[in-house]
Amino acid sequence: MSIWEKILSGVANLSIGGPIGALLDTVTGATTAETAQGAPKTEDDNTKKLAFTTGCIVLGAKMAKADGLVTRDEVAAFKEVFEVSPEEMKNVGRLFDQARKDANGYEPYARQIARLFHNKSEVLEKLLAALFHIAKADGKVTPDEEDYLEHVAALFGFSSEDFARIRAIHMAGEQGDPYQQLGLSPEADTESLKAAYRRLVRDNHPDKLMAEGLPPEFIAVANEKLKVINAAWTKIRQDRGIT
Repeated sequence: MSIWEKILSGVANLSIGGPIGALLDTVTGATTAETAQGAPKTEDDNTKKLAFTTGCIVLGAKMAKADGLVTRDEVAAFKEVFEVSPEEMKNVGRLFDQARKDANGYEPYARQIARLFHNKSEVLEKLLAALFHIAKADGKVTPDEEDYLEHVAALFGFSSEDFARIRAIHMAGEQGDPYQQLGLSPEADTESLKAAYRRLVRDNHPDKLMAEGLPPEFIAVANEKLKVINAAWTKIRQDRGIT
């Protein structure tokens, strides 16, 4: 059973609880007293994968309407991020549509994900990466979308400096400021730059992320960020003559 089938079969809402489990109740037609009360459930690795993926769908849907309009490009970007197979897209689409119609704001979902992945900022960064990907899909990121992204980042526990670094990676890509993308200033010494680069590569390695609870369907986002990090380090090496 794929992670999408688990989510839409009712397996997920029986174990997740909170606002994410409640939304799944609505989509699947299930009803559990614990979920209705918002009670937390177990937090094993499988539950975290289910919660992470469902939370991504919810925040992605709300990201797509942050500027008041859901475009075809944004929906297509959502499909790219989550690598949904054609036979599973209909069910995933039900959850995406329900999340858009949901009267609750995005904050309860962001807080639940932050609790599930506390002290695992690299996993939460991948979720932000997916949201940036969706926001950029129509060729621009509106002020409302950027405000949304910054607020979600804050709910995840990222500082304004963290958000500036994350934004530099995803808004400018390989053409961005390589120092900002590594989270340091141009005045940083070579050893500090090397250490920052190695840490980012380690934290974004797919094996590590999967061990932390990132579903396999989401690894493409990690690879996209890793490409930008490597490009930033290549630029710095060339500029400084580092061998």
